[in-house]
Amino acid sequence: MSEPIPVEDTLPQQDNIDVASRDIGRSCRMYEKEFPSADDMVAVYVEQITELGVYVSLLEYKNIKGMILASELTRRRIRSMNRVIRVGRMEAVVVLRVDEEKGLVDLSKRRATPADVKQAMDRFARSRQVHSILGRTAVLTKRPLQELYELFGWDLYRRFGHAYDAFITIVNGDEAVLDKYNLPADVRSTMVGIIKHRMTPQPHFIRATIEATCFGQEGVDGIREALLAGQACGTEEIPLKFRILAPPAYTITTTSVNAAKAIALMETAIEKVRTVLATKDGHVVVKETPTIASNDDDKKLAKTGKRDTEEEDEDEDEDEDEDEDEDADDDE
Repeated sequence: MSEPIPVEDTLPQQDNIDVASRDIGRSCRMYEKEFPSADDMVAVYVEQITELGVYVSLLEYKNIKGMILASELTRRRIRSMNRVIRVGRMEAVVVLRVDEEKGLVDLSKRRATPADVKQAMDRFARSRQVHSILGRTAVLTKRPLQELYELFGWDLYRRFGHAYDAFITIVNGDEAVLDKYNLPADVRSTMVGIIKHRMTPQPHFIRATIEATCFGQEGVDGIREALLAGQACGTEEIPLKFRILAPPAYTITTTSVNAAKAIALMETAIEKVRTVLATKDGHVVVKETPTIASNDDDKKLAKTGKRDTEEEDEDEDEDEDEDEDEDADDDE
């Protein structure tokens, strides 16, 4: 039975959002509260920069308006606000005050610590994924997005700390987290399908390249024994494949959703090869450490190795032809 999938392995990339991303959450807020509270960290989209401050929209709260006063941008002296903030970018900021009657929020960028920013960005990345899945479910089942949040979405936030963690549980095969809600069959099946399609992590292709030589009596047989010992370090979950590239170079490859574990296992296998060869007057040189690569890279590498081998064979044939010519000349 495979291990549960860690949350970190399914998180989307936290790159900056583009201009179209200002529409995130426009039809419905992500959280149950209509407004954030003072001291909360929120993700905002920068819409306009003026002398007084910066106007933003709160991405997680149905794009309600907020403002970062010029004095709350940075602790440093600056000649231009564009040095610390730009239109069309996303920022993680601290909530100072909330006026629910006017629907306005005062914010601060300078009071946000790096740790606070990272935590806020992580939370927003999860919330954005949940929002996207529920939004797609709403479209396909022809239901208002807020209805899905009220039916079960916001309760999942309360139960699990974040609905994203509930979705990870579903990806790992436990759909019982939805049983208490008595969801319509089309809503449940559609959402579960979307969750598994979007959040099941894709396997990483891991590759390393080594040079193995043996100058002892066993020679090639010693290298073969060492490589088989290294390959035996693989597991059913993460099998290792050793392949000759061009003597004395060999590649080690595997695929796994857990890249860190696969890389560690491959490093163990290389050490095993080194240990075995050391007893046979041989040694190992790591030409390429275990890293995440692409199958295309591996195909190119294999093709290159094959071409190099063919060129060596051609050189040998030419040498043989030259030797034959020289012998013929000597005979004459």
